[in-house]
Amino acid sequence: MAIAMITFNTKQLLHCTACPRLVEFREQVAREKTRRFLDWTYWGKPVPGYGDPLGQLLIVGLAPARHGGNRTGRVFTGDKSADFLMKCLHKTGIANQSNSDHRNDGLILNNAYMTPVLKCVPPQDKPTALELKECFKWFRWEFTSLHNIECILALGKIAFDTCVKIWMEEYDLKRKDYRFGHNLVYRLPKKVYLVGAYHPSPRNVNTGRLNEDMMKELLNNVKGLIDWK
Repeated sequence: MAIAMITFNTKQLLHCTACPRLVEFREQVAREKTRRFLDWTYWGKPVPGYGDPLGQLLIVGLAPARHGGNRTGRVFTGDKSADFLMKCLHKTGIANQSNSDHRNDGLILNNAYMTPVLKCVPPQDKPTALELKECFKWFRWEFTSLHNIECILALGKIAFDTCVKIWMEEYDLKRKDYRFGHNLVYRLPKKVYLVGAYHPSPRNVNTGRLNEDMMKELLNNVKGLIDWK
């Protein structure tokens, strides 16, 4: 049932044009491309989540990258953030391989599903509050279709705050009680863990704010929070 629901609503998502600025930008990037990917036919549409819809772990990012997800049609695919993240996911047994290059590269997420809170690439990686609000319905729908989630790993503060918002709609939670930080763990209603992580962006990795050992430690901690299958 979860697989069928996700497939059905993904078709609706791919035709979304609710945010004119994002539509214009994603299509402009797809037309103009970049030199190293001139031979690619860019995706240039909203990017849905992927992975195991029956998995226990939900990994949440901010948005597709300009020449990553917006090019390949799969989040955390074909860019530097993907290279770092997949290497760590592979070394901790959450992914079957260390590379994420294109939609048909054989990548399988083990017991995990991955999705962005914003489905279209934003200019300068900075969505507006209105764009996040408009796209929230897609994230909410996707989240409620995943029935076995026991832990959410939020990559970056915007992803973290959006996950908290899901619970604030149904429960009397105070946002100030959920402070974002790397490897900070919270127990949400319905016995779901929420874990914050620095985003695996080149900026964070190149400055040393995040390194491979830190991310692998966090991922192993996440697996330890739940009865990992």
